[in-house]
Amino acid sequence: MNNDFLKIVDLALAEDLGAGDVSASLLPDEQVSATIVCRESAVICGIELAQLAFKTLDSDLKITWQVKDGELVNSNQILAVLSGSSRAIISAERVALNFLQTLSAVATQTKLLSDKIIHTKAQLLDTRKTLPGLRLAQKYAVKCAGGVNHRLGLYDCIMLKE
Repeated sequence: MNNDFLKIVDLALAEDLGAGDVSASLLPDEQVSATIVCRESAVICGIELAQLAFKTLDSDLKITWQVKDGELVNSNQILAVLSGSSRAIISAERVALNFLQTLSAVATQTKLLSDKIIHTKAQLLDTRKTLPGLRLAQKYAVKCAGGVNHRLGLYDCIMLKE
């Protein structure tokens, strides 16, 4: 488990749940199953973050992933099957899906661009222009799809600009 990812997930859950999920508290807390389905073709990324979101709220929750980060999937393909607490699944759903959607979008666009230069010696490099707090996750998405991480921050190399 990546501790940086755990911090991001904890922050996202705290932001979304606040003092608790009012809607989920109205549901009976029973064991249910659910599936995560990708609605369009994409390069999947964000599985660890999504899994952490669900497992943080229900450590006994079972998730069977049908895909791996960096894998190209078709529309309507099942990504994962979950079973566990209905309240935990409902409460973590939006945070988990937000991570999957955002990082899969980065990975998908990276793959489209990197495929255009695959026949050359060029490399597709990322930047530090990421969403605050999501830099490591977004750079991971770039790497999963064939891009190259340039630098993580101002601390890891010198860069001179005009």
